[in-house]
Amino acid sequence: MTAAAGSAGRAAVPLLLCALLAPGGAYVLDDSDGLGREVRRHRRGQRRRGCRSAGGWGLCAAGLGRVLSRLTRTTEAVRFELNEDPEVQRPNFGASLHILKVEIGGDGQTTDGTEPSHMHYALDENYFRGYEWWLMKEAKKRNPNITLIGLPWSFPGWLGKGFDWPYVNLQLTAYYVVTWIVGAKRYHDLDIDYIGIWNERSYNANYIKTLRKMLNSQGLQQVKIIASDNLWESISAAMLLDAELFKVVDVIGAHYPGTHSVKDARLTGKKLWSSEDFSTLNSDTGAGCWGRILNQNYVNGYMTSTIAWNLVASYYEQLPYGRCGLMTAQEPWSGHYVVESPVWVSAHTTQFTQPGWYYLKTVGHLEKGGSYVALTDGLGNLTIIIETMSHKHSKCIRPFLPYFNVSQQFATFVLKGSFSEIPELQVWYTKLGKTSERFLFKQLDSLWLLDSNGSFTLKLQEDELFTLTTLTTGRKGSYLLPPKSQHFPSTYKDDFNVDYPFFSEAPNFADQTGVFEYFTNMEDPGEHHFTLRQVLNQRPITWAADASNTISIIGDYNWTNLTIKCDVYIETPDTGGVFIAGRVNKGGILIRSARGIFFWIFANGSYRVTGDLAGWIIYALGRVEVIAKKWYTLTLTIKGRFASGMLNDKSLWTDIPVNFPKNGWAAIGTHSFEFAQFDNFHVEATR
Repeated sequence: MTAAAGSAGRAAVPLLLCALLAPGGAYVLDDSDGLGREVRRHRRGQRRRGCRSAGGWGLCAAGLGRVLSRLTRTTEAVRFELNEDPEVQRPNFGASLHILKVEIGGDGQTTDGTEPSHMHYALDENYFRGYEWWLMKEAKKRNPNITLIGLPWSFPGWLGKGFDWPYVNLQLTAYYVVTWIVGAKRYHDLDIDYIGIWNERSYNANYIKTLRKMLNSQGLQQVKIIASDNLWESISAAMLLDAELFKVVDVIGAHYPGTHSVKDARLTGKKLWSSEDFSTLNSDTGAGCWGRILNQNYVNGYMTSTIAWNLVASYYEQLPYGRCGLMTAQEPWSGHYVVESPVWVSAHTTQFTQPGWYYLKTVGHLEKGGSYVALTDGLGNLTIIIETMSHKHSKCIRPFLPYFNVSQQFATFVLKGSFSEIPELQVWYTKLGKTSERFLFKQLDSLWLLDSNGSFTLKLQEDELFTLTTLTTGRKGSYLLPPKSQHFPSTYKDDFNVDYPFFSEAPNFADQTGVFEYFTNMEDPGEHHFTLRQVLNQRPITWAADASNTISIIGDYNWTNLTIKCDVYIETPDTGGVFIAGRVNKGGILIRSARGIFFWIFANGSYRVTGDLAGWIIYALGRVEVIAKKWYTLTLTIKGRFASGMLNDKSLWTDIPVNFPKNGWAAIGTHSFEFAQFDNFHVEATR
């Protein structure tokens, strides 16, 4: 018979009639000639022989800087849904992801902010900085078998010994990475399954070999290596020519492969992963992108793991790649969040497959556009995923997508081999596009095959996704209606008086260069005993174009008129300096070119007002009684086309014309990579 989206308003017609009146493609799903690649089990000690293996489907929580922890950890509605509701603890609730990939913080800018290293300095170790530890533990609560991956984006500066390069001392860099893996286990009972080299940057073959030896020396033989989280070509060719390198690399991971691998990568026989993909606005077009590549990464490129960047869009939306997560939770002050359509597209695959399943060899493209894959657990279960995403509604942010056409079609699937006697398939359906026609992960009437000789026909239209499966465990989880969206509070204060902070960073501040952490000032038992401190005194080994100054932004990008007041403490004599700022208009990988109104004071007894972070646009400058090791109060007022500043509540400069930008965030920061403290931050603003 014909599977139809009956409850979605699609009419069912007999199979024979369909076949006679609407000719279309016929596709055989058969395991008689063996199986394809395996979605590998990641539990230690379990290995299956035969087919080359892979890892499942997952998300990357990296490149977000410390923004994600600040913004999601205070979204109590999201935390309730994820942590407290017993319904959520059940499997097959939503996205049901198999992999979580996190950034190994390296103190540098990695797209939307900086993420602190566990070792700011050579003799410094702290395994409670950043959001990754919390996130990995929360993931393990939901899925104890989830695969954990770590990958460096940037590295702390001390590893480079004066060079912007992590391979100056191979042993030292390998030691640094291994301490992170060991710390994950020692302090958080987290077992890291895979480790990467350097995100989207040069690999060093000798470093990879050194890393493998150091992992083994620490009893971490079970931790596998992914290389090189960049392009296929170089690492694949090198592995074919270098037997030792070939031996130590377990997975070849490429970023944004456009659903294709290369010959050399396939010749290695290694697992092939799209180890970062998606990066697309989480609209229905983003969902179409995600649905298309989840299927076609295997159909075209034999990739058996696809990892989406990023996990949750929990950073200020005006930063680069705003809303490019599978869901959105960017308002901790309101608790508002949105479960976006890519979440339910994920469920079509992840709820009905598991690590340990195999792809069938009989997968491919549909005659009139789209693709199909089928997977089995080898125990009689079968899952078929069919997508018909159109070119217009499935463009990913990268790479370029050559034109293709998708049109209405009838597709007949014939089950053979061990699947020929399957009596029933559960049917799940998604239709992207117009609201009136839109359905997300809707369960339809099951499909009975007893009288059809193992065959069925589907009427397929553009931008649809079908999952047909023997599994009966699928479920579209429900969640509480989130609170209404609200703007960032127009009045905001933080005195940083937190004795034992759960996180190392203050909420809502988003570091764009440098690292700002809660600090206990032992030299001041009074008003400034607890402060926020910029803790880097050396430029990190960068992944992006970090600024020469450190800066942390906060607030509403649409703020126009605002007064910012903050106590500041310069720690570096003579050369030190700090600032407060308003209308800051750029962040993330664009931070070097940020404009705004910046009010600086320096330990050499001077002040400056600039129109940019780099300090090229000077509005005013002069002398002032300022020295290091003393607290001062700065106040910046911006109203309309004019700005004024006060030092210790006394006017220092007034009514400076500021025509650009018209709006932006508030910010604090330092003149260079230097220690400095901030306290009693207060902003009053209007949009």
